[in-house]
Amino acid sequence: MSRRNGGAESGASTAAVFGEVLRHFREAALLTQEGLARQIPCDRSHVARVEAGTRVPQDSFAKTCDELLGTGGVLLRLWGRIDWYPQVEHPDWFRRRAEMDEEAVALREYQERVIPGLLQTADYARALFSRRGAEADEVDSRVRARLSRQQRFLAEGGPLYVVILDESCLRNGVGSPEIMREQCAHLLAVGRRRNIRIQVAPADAFGLVRPRGSMSLIELADERWVYSESLDRGHFNNDPAVYQRHSQTYDVLRADVLSARESAALINNAMEGYEHHGLDQEQLQRRQRRQLRGNSPRYPRRRPRPRQQDS
Repeated sequence: MSRRNGGAESGASTAAVFGEVLRHFREAALLTQEGLARQIPCDRSHVARVEAGTRVPQDSFAKTCDELLGTGGVLLRLWGRIDWYPQVEHPDWFRRRAEMDEEAVALREYQERVIPGLLQTADYARALFSRRGAEADEVDSRVRARLSRQQRFLAEGGPLYVVILDESCLRNGVGSPEIMREQCAHLLAVGRRRNIRIQVAPADAFGLVRPRGSMSLIELADERWVYSESLDRGHFNNDPAVYQRHSQTYDVLRADVLSARESAALINNAMEGYEHHGLDQEQLQRRQRRQLRGNSPRYPRRRPRPRQQDS
């Protein structure tokens, strides 16, 4: 779907316009944000942020809202006209990889510890960059750049994208339990797309032959590349023998890990764990306070003496 090019201010204002139009149709349908979120389904916070112009929706979100609110396709048409990521700049060392994503006909990835960039939510990416000590402006710029790469794979008819996540990606907490919960929900949502398959390599699965680190197998129209990263540097290799070796390792691993359906169940389990995390922490704090009170020294209480009656 084609987009208009625009400046950063134009992109920000049109995102806000999309949110205003969505709010108009939602209120006309006598729905609260919570009510619309339940029907989509998604979190209420996602609807709230889209309406505020601070969250970039997917085309499927716009299409579903059109159907639920009876807009006649207004939101999807507006979505297609907005330049959601104007003036995006990628770090010099990563620009070549970003260009490959724009041309790839298929992409297979194995990822450890963190969710791959093409599947990250904005909040997850922001928390990830923030904990690396980047300045606020740099964080915003890098988040926009990261999300801009996702659109081609998340659009209708996008290229094949197969991901094997080591379970550490789900258990390694980034940001907060809420951010991790929304990230898991996002994985479940995009995993239902025709062109995307997400599988998980369980931590307790012995005997799996895993790659030595995160890697990508990128298939272009006329060539194939193996891509990996070290600290702030990308490594490319298009040697056919190297590609074949890593491709075979990947295919065997994919056959041995959980299926997409089984993986969705594990991701859902992780999501539920983050939902209860805040409550568990509160219960732990209450228990600790009770223990502190129980271990504190007790002093005898003075009881009032009975008053003597006048004779």
